[in-house]
Amino acid sequence: MDSQIKKTLWAAADKLRSNMDAAEYKHIVLGLIFLKYVSDSFAEHRAGLATRFADPDDDYYIEDESTRAADLEERDYYTEANVFWVPELSRWERIRDRAKQPELGRFIDDALIEIENENPRLKGLLDKRYARTQLEPGKLGELVDLISTIGFNGSEAKDVLGEVYEYFLGQFANAEGKKGGQFYTPASVVRVLVEVLAPHSGKVYDPCCGSGGMFVQSEKFMESHGGRFGDISIYGQESNPTTWRLVAMNLAIRGMDFNLGKEPADTFLRNQHPDLRANYIMANPPFNVSDWWNAQLEGDPRWQFGTPPAGNANYAWLQHIYYHLAPNGRAGVVLANGSMSSSQNSEGTIRREMIEQDAVECMVALPAQLFFNTQIPACLWFLNRNKGNRKGEILFIDARKLGRLENRVSRVFDDEDIQKIAETYHSWAHDGETDNQYEDILGFCRSAGLDEVRSHDYVLTPGRYVGAADIEDDDEVFAEKMERLTKELALQFEESSKLEQEIGKNLSAIGFEVRA
Repeated sequence: MDSQIKKTLWAAADKLRSNMDAAEYKHIVLGLIFLKYVSDSFAEHRAGLATRFADPDDDYYIEDESTRAADLEERDYYTEANVFWVPELSRWERIRDRAKQPELGRFIDDALIEIENENPRLKGLLDKRYARTQLEPGKLGELVDLISTIGFNGSEAKDVLGEVYEYFLGQFANAEGKKGGQFYTPASVVRVLVEVLAPHSGKVYDPCCGSGGMFVQSEKFMESHGGRFGDISIYGQESNPTTWRLVAMNLAIRGMDFNLGKEPADTFLRNQHPDLRANYIMANPPFNVSDWWNAQLEGDPRWQFGTPPAGNANYAWLQHIYYHLAPNGRAGVVLANGSMSSSQNSEGTIRREMIEQDAVECMVALPAQLFFNTQIPACLWFLNRNKGNRKGEILFIDARKLGRLENRVSRVFDDEDIQKIAETYHSWAHDGETDNQYEDILGFCRSAGLDEVRSHDYVLTPGRYVGAADIEDDDEVFAEKMERLTKELALQFEESSKLEQEIGKNLSAIGFEVRA
């Protein structure tokens, strides 16, 4: 979708928001996008079926017109093509036709209830709040008219949907500030995790899954590398009830099967997948949570490397994730930079045990400004149950100089940045198995043995290991360079002097003198 269209949609949505809090308005907008997408996808497949039913040369040909009409409402024709079944009451044209009616909110709630009744996997998951929304009269109808301008048709419909969905999620994360980031991980960071872990098949788990971006990107990666839709099984958990519904919508509109547990629940206290052993785990837990501990967690089998401190959940997340890995499983985790070096309470001891037991495979330092919700510097931890020929080594990557500023406050990784990180990891992990040989690059990456990590007191900050990159020699003679630079400086001084005089003149004109 054209970026200008996305900006226009956001500007209009923001205007319609009026006095409603972004945290609530998010679900109003995304729920309508969900309804519009499933309706468009259904209508497109229905039109294709109608054409086939009327074509005497097609295997689906039906001679009797009344039978054709009845079969267009036959659910199996849609589910066999992995098209989300939308009951008649819930189709977008019905909602659009009622956009100006005062009972629109109740009608949308009924449409969502009907979808849940017809799709048991979504039972109780859709957010039915439209009848009690605090939008001004007529604003909900305006929003329906706005969403009607988005067309989810054609082979690229899911990509358009993904762009709209992720764009709105990102914008809402920005509007909500810190709370927004609890469910939204920037797409380029998710792609780094996915490209490094390279999930081709098996069980994928996210213990704090937010909007489900990790799952969507995993499915895309698997399909783009020759896998089949459904080759990965999705397991997730989310404690926030509204976000739990949001991830269900995000996965359902893509026809993905998933297990999000019986209910939204705290991952540490009510683990929804206690027996799960996943092939791949990807997670962006909330940073530095201080109120996570409960006495019943004392002696929990997940604390293989030591009991995490009650005042910070970072090492609880790392251990929970490692516990749920299959024997050859691998994990990628986004955490605050402090996790790489902190020795407060038991954190240093736990990190030492993780390193000594060879749980840590790779550490990546990330640049600033990647996240909407926090300026806390972040890093990526990659854990592995079986490091193969890299036992006793850790790969350090300093990616702080990668990425570009997309706007004044947000940085993103481009494709080449993501590939540089992923290819560095894969050439290291599979060194000798392919033609792509790994080499340390001063200032960017280094493979360090356990003795070297011990010498740094088990601190895992990549900058300690990769060193400083050589400064490129520009071959300019020193004297010539100094002459050029001093001339430039003189011009800047001259410009500064003119500016000072102009400011002084303007101040004098209004009765103020600048005195030294």
